[in-house]
Amino acid sequence: MQDQPAAPDRQDAKGTVADAPPDNWVDRHAPEALRPYLRLSRADRPIGTWLLLLPCWWGLALAILHDQSPRWEDLWLFAGCGIGAFLMRGAGCTWNDITDRDIDDKVARTRSRPIPSGQVSVRQALAWMVLQALLAACILFTFNWAAVGLGVLSLLLVTVYPFAKRFTWWPQVFLGLAFNWGALLVWTAHTGRLESPAVLLYVAGIAWTLFYDTIYAHQDTEDDALIGVKSTARLFGDKSPQWLRRFLVVTVGLMGLAVVFSALPDASVLALVLALGGPWAMGWHMAWQLRGLDLNNPSKMLQLFRANRDTGMIPLLFFAAALLA
Repeated sequence: MQDQPAAPDRQDAKGTVADAPPDNWVDRHAPEALRPYLRLSRADRPIGTWLLLLPCWWGLALAILHDQSPRWEDLWLFAGCGIGAFLMRGAGCTWNDITDRDIDDKVARTRSRPIPSGQVSVRQALAWMVLQALLAACILFTFNWAAVGLGVLSLLLVTVYPFAKRFTWWPQVFLGLAFNWGALLVWTAHTGRLESPAVLLYVAGIAWTLFYDTIYAHQDTEDDALIGVKSTARLFGDKSPQWLRRFLVVTVGLMGLAVVFSALPDASVLALVLALGGPWAMGWHMAWQLRGLDLNNPSKMLQLFRANRDTGMIPLLFFAAALLA
């Protein structure tokens, strides 16, 4: 392992990361000593936290719709998911950067990250990862034991994901398995058991991840081809729009089924109709992204990828309306 930072001439003068939004809060307001670690956690790029968090909130909303039994503890589940998603996304990104350090320094978009640029050593990154994971565990252990078991099991997916692009053309599937696990976990945290609507919601989330992360991966297809990194973007190539439409249909269809099975038999007809509006409106937002697709324009692909925060928020608003119906 590398224990000392790389030579200073490999490091950006300000330490900023190439694909971080300009004037993000880390670069502007975080204490200077913490900035490399927060960049390692992608705190300067919050979209990933949203993409990890939203399936958790979907699962909670549909679980409440399912048993028609909201509780005060659900407020803690809601807040705990937010804190936990921030911490676990940070821990996962740190692990990803540790395992990818010999790849990131060969890709233009990623060579400015803290490890390849020499801002943080591997040993420091490992310590930071463990700290974030332990803090997230403190939140997880406030949930019921069934949810705790699911949370511990998710560590296997987090561990394997960074290596997926080395052995499969479908690493986005592994990302989807990990990023949407919260739908299963939070449903179980509310109801005490894992049920079929949560599984349908989980698979819908995986299809959504295939949609947005294929868009994201199109930024790096040339570099990935040179260094032998696999992705669905490389696999699909110019046929990506057709595959993205398929992922759209699967996302909307399975989420719609999850809503139906969640709402039956106790929710009102109005609640069911409102909740079904969620996947319908989400599908239209995904279709809007497809209309703006430009596979040869990395900045446009990044813009569309970031738009998926709104994509995932749309069904949550409809689910919330259904709970109030």
